[in-house]
Amino acid sequence: MSENIVAETAERIFADLADAQTINGARTDAWKEPLWSALTDAGLPLAWVPEDCDGSGASLADGFAVAASSGKFAVSVPLVETMLAGWLLSQAQLPSPAGKMTVAPARPQDRITLNSDGTLSGRVRSVPFASEAGHIAVIAQDAKGHSIALMEASACRIDIGKNLGSDASNTVTFDNVRPVASGSAPSGFTSVPLMLMGATLRSLQIAGALETMLEMTVRYSNERVAFEKQISKFQAVQHNLAKLAGEVAAAVTAAGSAADTIANSTSFDDAVYLEAAAAKIRCAEAAEKGAAIAHQVHGAIGFSMEHILHRYTLRALGWRDDFGHETYWATELGKFVAARGADELWPLVASR
Repeated sequence: MSENIVAETAERIFADLADAQTINGARTDAWKEPLWSALTDAGLPLAWVPEDCDGSGASLADGFAVAASSGKFAVSVPLVETMLAGWLLSQAQLPSPAGKMTVAPARPQDRITLNSDGTLSGRVRSVPFASEAGHIAVIAQDAKGHSIALMEASACRIDIGKNLGSDASNTVTFDNVRPVASGSAPSGFTSVPLMLMGATLRSLQIAGALETMLEMTVRYSNERVAFEKQISKFQAVQHNLAKLAGEVAAAVTAAGSAADTIANSTSFDDAVYLEAAAAKIRCAEAAEKGAAIAHQVHGAIGFSMEHILHRYTLRALGWRDDFGHETYWATELGKFVAARGADELWPLVASR
């Protein structure tokens, strides 16, 4: 259990109302409303909204801890997305509405245009939980710069879509839609900070899911008996468990370092860019390798819909694509390092 009281609160709620086995056996989504009500009562969805905007005013570190906890429970409600939306709106000092929110764009290549009449236009893909959200926080741009806007989801066209974990992931079309509220982004603020924040949140969720995968896999290997002994006694299984533990440690370290850097920075500087990009790359890699090992150790039972392993592996794999997949960030990180020159590489890496 985390020593962070905000994370402890989140984990208690998740344990009581988001038990993976209970949810896996549920025939409807009726479990979502009690969970969301409890999270709202605890002030977690608006954790990053300042108190003078009717939010909880929690620190970035508190919010990052909640994201990691949500990954450990493979939470499939837009808690992290609402937190991120509230953070984005607060950059333009816009108040956050009650209820579920998400953010757009959720992919670095997508763009939303601010028209001369104040409306927004554009088509963005893979927006998480857009079909379940009441509002969408948007960063848009025009010839003069960037603006942040709050949109009613019902005013946009939202196509049906799901990610690998079967959570809503939608294409959203803005066709000259007028925002509920809008404001200029801070000087120098672009879509890049949103991508870096989103990438770090997804890295933390992946790392959290991997921690649970490791726990489940070790427990199963100690329970499963083959040839009259626990499979954890076989050298090949031990080797795989060690590899899985290594991937988990790498993901937790990379994601935690990125979160700590952002929480202790006053701007999205080079250090933040390096940490967040590297974390998303490493955590995405760990998700792929870790999920494969977990399923291999579990064998056929781990692939059945009745088993909860897939709730973690599929979400971890799906989260790799949100806010920039590893190929995108690897390419961008390469450009970033090359632009600084060879003499700057070692000082940059060694300073972390």
